[in-house]
Amino acid sequence: MSELEPGMRVIQPDRPDWGVGQVQSVVGQRVTVNFEHAGKLLLNLAVVRLEPAPS
Repeated sequence: MSELEPGMRVIQPDRPDWGVGQVQSVVGQRVTVNFEHAGKLLLNLAVVRLEPAPS
């Protein structure tokens, strides 16, 4: 997923236990996401896949 913007709601499909996250910031491949059950995480998009959260 390359079109991430702050405020977007996303999921990490390999870690459904994290819940839905909201993108906080995007700097290159590094994205900060605040997840419901995992808190705020800094993720590298070269390693971790994010998908839009279902509506």
